[in-house]
Amino acid sequence: MTAAMILSVACFKDGKYTQAFPRFGVERRGAPVEAFTRISDSFIRRKSAVYEPDYIVVLDSTLFSAVNILDGLKKGGMVIVNTNKKPEELGLKGLNVKTLDVSKLATEILGRDIVNTAMLGAFAAFTGEVSIPGIEAGVKEQFSGSLAEKNISLVKQVYEQAKK
Repeated sequence: MTAAMILSVACFKDGKYTQAFPRFGVERRGAPVEAFTRISDSFIRRKSAVYEPDYIVVLDSTLFSAVNILDGLKKGGMVIVNTNKKPEELGLKGLNVKTLDVSKLATEILGRDIVNTAMLGAFAAFTGEVSIPGIEAGVKEQFSGSLAEKNISLVKQVYEQAKK
């Protein structure tokens, strides 16, 4: 949910219209959570869940065995996965799959394997839907002080790594 909210603020700062909202399943700690961000160049009237996403960002690749993550992905849509595997190793045939191991970098910079902001850097690099200055502004609205600075550093490093 944090990543969806930061992405929404970032895109708004970039001059776009946005919505961000979660969908919770079983309410227990550690249960998979879905969060959605709508991004548009025009006013968004729709208030329903997202049933046909253009992009799916997977923070934890072990969820593939627990949840139907790819449900509804539009034809030609992109899946961005936090994993140390290559796209072809995931067995997601016929899909535009991008992979990047952001967990390692998040652990180095944040001291913990928290990848929500890191995946925003990957999303920006792979899609071009949001700018790094927009994400910086979103991070600063969510976090302050050294935590904000560490997360911004993480976003930038992941962005540069993904662009390679």
